[in-house]
Amino acid sequence: MQTKFLNKVLITTFIIFTVGYAGISSAHTAGAILGAERSFTAVAYVNCFDDAGQIANSLKARIRDDSPPVPGLLVNLQIFKNGKSIVISDTVSGDADYSPFVKLVNGGGEYAISVNKTDEGARAFVIEYHCNSADDSHVGTDIDVTQFGLP
Repeated sequence: MQTKFLNKVLITTFIIFTVGYAGISSAHTAGAILGAERSFTAVAYVNCFDDAGQIANSLKARIRDDSPPVPGLLVNLQIFKNGKSIVISDTVSGDADYSPFVKLVNGGGEYAISVNKTDEGARAFVIEYHCNSADDSHVGTDIDVTQFGLP
């Protein structure tokens, strides 16, 4: 019972961060806390759409671990679309620096993203994500969180 309540609180927190950050800046960021269970996973869909005369071409993103350092406990970000995928990890646990950006070029439309971790232990994370045109101009970007917790 307590786990279900905690999951609902975490989902709400993730959505609030996502909506709050996306609405106030062209830098789209979202963050939350992955629960302690090893298989705790966040999943969202980012819709990249044509905007202001620019045609959506790709999604780029990076991840930052905002928790205290724990050796071997890393956060990972995956991007998927139509059989293509790319992955990045924040390779320094708890340093509060972003990983490098990864970019999946697969046109406009819906990209799936997921965040997980390498071991047990709660991890606070932030992702930064941007939909871009072929010339790296910013285009329309929306996000919809579909899972935050255990599958």
